[in-house]
Amino acid sequence: MKVIQLHNSDKSRNEIKLIQRAAKNNREAQHVLYELYAPKMLSVCRYYIKDVYKAEEVMLNGFFKVFKYINTFKNKGSFEGWVRRIMVREAISFLRQQKHIEFATEDDYLEHDYTNNIKTNIEVAEIQQLIDSLPEGYKMVFVMYAIEGYKHNEIAELLSISEGTSKSQLFKARQMLQKKIRQLNNSSYGTN
Repeated sequence: MKVIQLHNSDKSRNEIKLIQRAAKNNREAQHVLYELYAPKMLSVCRYYIKDVYKAEEVMLNGFFKVFKYINTFKNKGSFEGWVRRIMVREAISFLRQQKHIEFATEDDYLEHDYTNNIKTNIEVAEIQQLIDSLPEGYKMVFVMYAIEGYKHNEIAELLSISEGTSKSQLFKARQMLQKKIRQLNNSSYGTN
């Protein structure tokens, strides 16, 4: 039995063809793209939204927009990155509608050289729970900066806040996470 491996250029050409077919409302191509990206995009939505069912709803709304506006994707950059940006915007929009977002003022921000000096054996699920426990404003900025790789000026523009407020939210989120990780580590080792 001969195994044929697709090279990156073959995968890219296949993806471009799928996108072109999906843009022509080919439901099969849309379904294949959905199946290909849904697990990753649910994770993106889940970073922002604690309730997995609501995160799934946001993801589905995001895919509706993906297929509605797929003609605007010009094959510059990755399709996954384009879809991911739509999901982030949908999650932010959802949270705004829920009125769960509060941002501390940038005056609270202290210029600080943040280094991660905590050693821990925390599982991924526990880390997600810690992130979920952050106030929504802290959580959004932390996820956008630390996980999604947005810069403070981009976060400020997307969230309609100042760069200083973005930096303040990140600083406070990191402080809060460090404290929670220390508490977890101390309780794990019985050194409360």
